[in-house]
Amino acid sequence: MQLQKGRLILSLFHTKIDGVPQFVSYFAPVHRAMQHLGGQATPKQVYAYLTEHEGLTVEDMAHVNQNGKPTFENRAAWARFYMTKAGWMYAPKHGVWALTEKGKQATELTQEQAVALFKSAQTQFKGHEEEVEAPQDHVQPESTQYWFVGAMWDEGDQTQRFMLEGIWQNGYEDKFTDQVQAMREGDRIAIKASFSRKHDLPFDNRGQVVSVMRIKAIGTVTRNHGDGRTVDVVWDTAFAPRDWFFYTYRSTITRARVEDEVLASRLVAFAFEGAPQDYAFFMAQPYWRERFLANDDGLTDGAAEAEGTEEDTTPSSSASYGVADIVAEGCFVPEADLQAMLQRWQSKKNLILQGPPGTGKTWLAKRLAKALIDSKNPSDEQLRVVQFHPALSYEDFVRGYRPGGNGKLTLTDGVFLQVVEAARFQPDVDHVLIIEEINRGNPAQVLGEILTLIESSKRNKEAAMELAYPRRAGERVYVPENLYVIGTMNVADRSLALVDLALRRRFAFVNLVPGLNAAWEQWCLAKGMDAASIAHIRSEIEALNQEISQDSALGAQFQIGHSYVTPHEAVADAQAWFAEVVQSEIGPLLHEYWFDAPERADAAIAKLLQQA
Repeated sequence: MQLQKGRLILSLFHTKIDGVPQFVSYFAPVHRAMQHLGGQATPKQVYAYLTEHEGLTVEDMAHVNQNGKPTFENRAAWARFYMTKAGWMYAPKHGVWALTEKGKQATELTQEQAVALFKSAQTQFKGHEEEVEAPQDHVQPESTQYWFVGAMWDEGDQTQRFMLEGIWQNGYEDKFTDQVQAMREGDRIAIKASFSRKHDLPFDNRGQVVSVMRIKAIGTVTRNHGDGRTVDVVWDTAFAPRDWFFYTYRSTITRARVEDEVLASRLVAFAFEGAPQDYAFFMAQPYWRERFLANDDGLTDGAAEAEGTEEDTTPSSSASYGVADIVAEGCFVPEADLQAMLQRWQSKKNLILQGPPGTGKTWLAKRLAKALIDSKNPSDEQLRVVQFHPALSYEDFVRGYRPGGNGKLTLTDGVFLQVVEAARFQPDVDHVLIIEEINRGNPAQVLGEILTLIESSKRNKEAAMELAYPRRAGERVYVPENLYVIGTMNVADRSLALVDLALRRRFAFVNLVPGLNAAWEQWCLAKGMDAASIAHIRSEIEALNQEISQDSALGAQFQIGHSYVTPHEAVADAQAWFAEVVQSEIGPLLHEYWFDAPERADAAIAKLLQQA
């Protein structure tokens, strides 16, 4: 006891909270010191503040532990260590302590809150902290990461094993390793299970099937093994499982992007801070309002008719789809090239396939989309297709006023914002928008500010912009990272130059060329065509393409693509089949090319038909 500023106080050195190590009593003083020092300070500055403001005597400051370190300083360092584990503090650089946003916003800690904070972050030291020196601070980002992970293996639910062993493990050797390696010391982790439910819900679901995510356990990452599979975790043994609705994660591992998404912030508060879920808030969001409030007829959403069982697997794991499947379905582009396209698309977020007519741009775009999603049968929400045309406007594609059922104009979201909403509310699932013939519209006019928002570097909340037609004052929109755009472009279109300038910076471009190669030959053989006919067709089309390429009024972009001469069904008579293709498809195209020289088109057609 000592007199300070006219009042008798108990020295911090002698303060003890029952049932926990003595350094837990330092949580509140250290927090006060950090707030007083502006949220960032050196340890010496914190110790000086404690010395001046927390009743420490000369004798207190002279007391050392068995390692010769001043005891009060070591206790303060242990307080810092545990508050870092709990997400209240971090080390922006060596020798500097700092408060996270959570720590900055927190009010004065009570003894009960300090005890709860300690127990939520308790590690393997088991109360022997007074005898050993506190760990050194590790430089780390300010923000704590929040992970939601599965625990269902082929052998069954691993939750209890993980909690007993103080770990979490990735059940795959070749999946999710990058995500696991991104987990950091101090990150929070929750084991979840995802399923759907229609009955016995804590709100009126109007007969609709609802997505559910059961939070089964929560903890704090204490060490990453660096193998892409295992992290050490201090699990909260007092946590009772809770069910969360609407905004759910189905992937085996997902990081909640609290920095970008208010929905993720609400989930984190629910899972790790015990906050209740505001069901009305979620049902009022446009994505769910249409499902739960607008459907008064009680009909279920056709996408999900029955309740699902608890699962922790990736949504697409039961129907995987990759580049090998694309090749098997009749693509003549090598697998390595297809893989490179996917990687470039994933990096750039936006891709355009361009090439002459008949090179399979739309066909390939749809299959690349399925490969990116990794699903043979993606849902209608995951994969949307739209075609640009000269009459398409910003109001059609993004948002604008349209006639409503009451005879008044209603502000309505176009397909792009619909896809954005779907991607936002399913953040762990990739979504794709295919834009066919993107160069037939005016991208600058149709896309507006979306041209900026789709850039890969602007896929975050900080880059959000106001739209031309906001729903409310100050409304800002951004494009989430899990939305990918792929367009097709016919390079023979004369308006290409205008389009190219508008899109070049935002999209990666892939050129497709006629693929009359060995893979095409094998495909034709498998459809019953004879080798001689295949060789003849290849020779004639290649000769025609050479003529087209050398024409100064046309060029290589007008070549005849392989799709024209690729059979989809079995062919009984190859020469007769080719003759029909020439007359009904290639011939009209050539007349369009040489509209001012019909005799030239006729000669080219006659040559193709000569031996056919």
